[in-house]
Parts: sequence; structure tokens; C-alpha cells
Amino acid sequence: MKKLFTSESVTEGHPDKLCDYISDSILDSYFEKDPYSRVACETVAGKGQILVTGEITSKAEGIDIEKIVRNAIKEVGYGDSNLDIDYKTCKVLLNISKQSSDIALGVDNSLETKEGKTSQTEGAGDQGIMFGFATDETEDYMPMPIYLAHRLSERLSKVRKEKIIDYIRPDGKTQVTVEYNKNEPVRVDTVVVSTQHNPDVELETLKKDIIKYVIEPVVPEKLLDKDTKYFINPTGRFVIGGPLGDSGLTR
Repeated sequence: MKKLFTSESVTEGHPDKLCDYISDSILDSYFEKDPYSRVACETVAGKGQILVTGEITSKAEGIDIEKIVRNAIKEVGYGDSNLDIDYKTCKVLLNISKQSSDIALGVDNSLETKEGKTSQTEGAGDQGIMFGFATDETEDYMPMPIYLAHRLSERLSKVRKEKIIDYIRPDGKTQVTVEYNKNEPVRVDTVVVSTQHNPDVELETLKKDIIKYVIEPVVPEKLLDKDTKYFINPTGRFVIGGPLGDSGLTR
């Protein structure tokens, strides 16, 4: 009746999450001026540059996308082109067009409206299938592994921004494996934390600080035991990160 369930999360400085934040910031800026804006915005992060592409149709005027991009990178905490990306000097490439007139046909009027079945005028230009479930394992109604992974990523950002650990950088990832018995979470089997850091930090110092200031404040003590395994920066070094260490893409 025992099983292991693993989930992972990333910090705001992870390339994919950075791209998410840039795209969301652009979307928010258009919605502030025109709530009927149609924004299908794609962001790609690479070495020393950000590409924003896609389709935007809006009545909003004066939206400075490049400024939004640079502010988003700055807010995340990136500012060193040698280690990740510099919001001041990186290239920002824009390739934006208006929404396809063919797709707009499906958004402007619903199928039911076109067939004369209703006066409803709203349509949809895409479709998708989502599924999920709520559980009482955590206060967020999420399964314990993903709940803990998210909280660890949030904590990584908190200790960085508040300089509780003043040598870690924005990029990071967490992973938690929880042991279940009869479908109930009974213990944490493994915790993995990988965080970008400054070049002059000793790995042993990093491990001790991450366990003391990140893991222990987040993971309930009752779920930890002598057999819980910790892997802190298991590759041994994580200095080069962000878009310089890996590319990112979001929609």
C-alpha cells in the first residue's frame, strides 16, 4: 500500500518562469488600457536577448513593450550578463502582428450566433482540455509533493530578496518526493534543491544554509526523519544560470 509521489517547482528566475512573467506583464499592461485586448504573446529567452513575438490586437496605445520586458527582468533580480542576463544591456527583439482575421472570425461571433441559434456574440479562437482534483492533504487543496515544492521555491526567492542568504541568485528548482501509505502522506523521502549562486560560495556552506533557512522552515518536522535524503545542488556548482544557462519559452 506504500508508494512514492514526486513533484517539482521552479523559482521566478528559471528561464521558463521568467518568460511567463514577461508575457504576463505585457498582457496586464494591455488589459489596463483595454480590457477587450486580445494578446497571444510569446516570449523566448536566450543568451543576452529576449524575443517577444505573437499576435496582439488592442485599442490600447502607448504600450512600451521593451520597457516592460526590461522592468520584468529587473524585478526578477537579473542584472549580470556574465552569470545570467542583464536587464540594462540585453537585446530585446519584437516581432508582433495583429490577430489573424481567420481566427478573429471564431472570437468575434460564436458558432451558435452564426447559426442563428442565439444572440450571444462571444466566441473562442482555441480549445483545450484540462483536468484535476482537489485534496485535503494541504491547506491549498493540492497534493503534498507539489505543495511543498512550490513552498520551497517561494522560500528560495524570499531568502534571496531579504538577504537571509545573500549569495544565491534568481534561478532555481525544487523537487519533493513524498511517501504515501494507504493514500495518506506519511513522510518526505527526498528533497532536491538546486539554486544559482555567486561564484565564491563553498558547496558545504550552501548545503547547510539551504537546509537551515529553506527546507526546515517549510517542510513539517513530522514528515522528516533520519532516512530523508537531501540533494542540494547535486551537480556541485550552479553559477551560470537563467537564459545564459538554459533557454526559456512561454506562451
